[in-house]
Amino acid sequence: MLQTDLPDQARQLVTKLGDRAVLCDMYDRSGSSVYHDVAGTDTHEVRELIALVRRVPGPVLDLAAGSGRLTLPLLALGREVTAVDLSEGMLGLLAERLAQSPARLRERCTLVRADMRAFAAPHRFAVIVLGTSSISLLDAEGRAALYAMVREHLAPGGRFILSTVELDAADGHEVEVPFVGVSGTSYRFFERWNPDAGHRVVAIVPAEPSDGPVTVCTSTIAVVPADLLAAELARAGLPVRTRHALTGAGARHRDILLEAEVTE
Repeated sequence: MLQTDLPDQARQLVTKLGDRAVLCDMYDRSGSSVYHDVAGTDTHEVRELIALVRRVPGPVLDLAAGSGRLTLPLLALGREVTAVDLSEGMLGLLAERLAQSPARLRERCTLVRADMRAFAAPHRFAVIVLGTSSISLLDAEGRAALYAMVREHLAPGGRFILSTVELDAADGHEVEVPFVGVSGTSYRFFERWNPDAGHRVVAIVPAEPSDGPVTVCTSTIAVVPADLLAAELARAGLPVRTRHALTGAGARHRDILLEAEVTE
C-alpha cells in the first residue's frame, strides 16, 4: 500500500516518522505479530460462533485461522480442528500458542498452509467456519471458488458459518480508535471507509513509537454486504438458513453471522 492511500491521520504520522516508518501488510510476517496482539483482545463474534458450532457435532475446518482466535476455542469444545491459513507468519504464531497449550488440544489440531479457495482434504467436515469478516479478503471470483470448495468438503447436514461487516454510506469518513493489545502495547487504529470504492482502509500505529524503526500495519478490506453474500451462497447451493446480527461492535460496524447449509 502506498503512503498516499492511508487514512489522513495515519499518513501524517508516517510522514512525521520519515525513514523510521516501516509499512507492512497486516498479514505478512512483520504485521502478523501486531495483528495477533490487537485481535487477541477482541472476543467479538467468538461466543456466538462457538454456540452455533456446538449444535453440530463433528470435525471443524477453520479457514483463515490466523493466530488461532477461533481455533483454540473450537479445540476447547473437544473437536478435531483443521486450521488453514495462507500466512506463514500467522500459522507460526498459532503453532507457538499450540505448543504452550495442553497436549489434549494440540493432538486434535492440524495446521495447513494453503489458499482457502484451493484447500483439499480426503475427508469432509461437519462445520466450516470463516470468521473475522475474512470473506472480505476475496473478490467475487475468489468467493465463488471458496463456495465450491466448501460444498466439496461439507458433510451431509453440515454448516458453513461466516461473518461479514456492513457499514452505511453515511458513515463514509475517518475514525481513530485507541486500544491496548494483549502485550500491553498501546495502539492507534485508523480507518477510512470509502462507500464508492466498496472498501475500507485501516492502519495500526504504536501510540508511543520507539526511537528505532516503527512498524505501521496496513490493509485494504472490502465491505461485502450480507445480502450479497446470501445471494451468492444460494446460487452456489449453500442457502443461508439463519442470520445473526451481533451486538457490541459499536454503531459504525454491523457484524453479521451467516449460517449456510449444503443442498443436494
